[in-house]
Amino acid sequence: MFAVKRKLKLNNKEKTVMAKQAGFSRVVYNYGLSLFWDSLDCKASDSKRLGEIKKCLTNITKKRSEYAWMNEMSSRVYQNAFRDLASAFKRWREGLANKPTQKLKKHGQSFTVDSSNGVVLVPEGKVIKIPTLGTFRLQEPLAESYIAQTFTISYKAGDWYVSFAVKAERIAPIVHEVYDQTGIDLGVTCFATLSDGTEIIAPKPFKQAKTKLAKLQYRARNKLLGNKKQGIKASNNAKKYFQKVTKLHARTANIRQDFLQQTTTNLLRKYHTLRIEDLNVKGMIANRKLASAISDLGFYEFRRLLEYKVSWYAGFVEIVDRWYPSSKLCRKCNERHTELKLKDRLFICPTCNHTESRDLQAAINLANTPEEFITTRIGSIRSNACGLDSADTSRMKQEVNTIVDSYR
Repeated sequence: MFAVKRKLKLNNKEKTVMAKQAGFSRVVYNYGLSLFWDSLDCKASDSKRLGEIKKCLTNITKKRSEYAWMNEMSSRVYQNAFRDLASAFKRWREGLANKPTQKLKKHGQSFTVDSSNGVVLVPEGKVIKIPTLGTFRLQEPLAESYIAQTFTISYKAGDWYVSFAVKAERIAPIVHEVYDQTGIDLGVTCFATLSDGTEIIAPKPFKQAKTKLAKLQYRARNKLLGNKKQGIKASNNAKKYFQKVTKLHARTANIRQDFLQQTTTNLLRKYHTLRIEDLNVKGMIANRKLASAISDLGFYEFRRLLEYKVSWYAGFVEIVDRWYPSSKLCRKCNERHTELKLKDRLFICPTCNHTESRDLQAAINLANTPEEFITTRIGSIRSNACGLDSADTSRMKQEVNTIVDSYR
């Protein structure tokens, strides 16, 4: 199963419709949450209590004149709002999440609708039909048709997005270009250095956006930004400023996410086995001189994307113990260089005088890491799903390598 997400191309009237449905979902969620806490004295299960609250909304509240506007909204919106509330309480009871709290508009707007008649066809193209809401244009067309039932519409930085899940499995590639273990050394100057000499330079979106952000903050110095504790509302110009800042931060996050998504996908398509170090990102961010640069690069997100994508491409991601001296160990004589500092970008072995780029040296050492330093191995060869044992899988891998070598 995987998800598809696209940006909607809406006019002002359609944006108003989406905002109303999101507000309706938020009101229903908070309504159910409030009555749930008031009914704790009743001896009943959570599901039964929420069922009675749902009947109260349908048969009593919606028939009042002040709530007549609810009858104009989609019925699937409030059905899914109660499902979300039930899921929130279930996760809270199981200890998987915190106690449910009221939804606020400033925390994000979203709602879910589904087709009550089962799955529907989502055809390829630049138009999508959302159940109970209508047909809307897409900013980016769908390259192929899908079958889905549930659609989630969300709002971010002035734009609306639609996402839906597809019950299908991605077909993994049969052949990788490189089957040997490939080490990846992450760094600030060069985002990733591979053991085969490849270097990947990352954009630094926040560093580029800081200048524009400083200008926005300077121009907003005299605006009435508001104070909730003192009961002071923000001015209209201040609200416009908040929207500009939100869009700037969203653009910064999108640039970083696009780079990480494309980089991880290209690496997993080309390399069968990747080895990365178990970096202590939280500890690295504690260094105030490197915190901004490390956060801007997204080391943790890079590893997370590799770990969940590896199953799509029938490969492996291996995590090397963080205490393995990949940067300080000479790959020629295995002598450990104890006086290597962070500012030293060139590795010079004090024993054999081997000189090499520090990042490339670390990447090669990661590729050649002994098995006892491999803490986690994630991924699988898709052929195992066909009932093949490890011997068959190994034989198939050797045959594939022979075929690849014949074409080189």
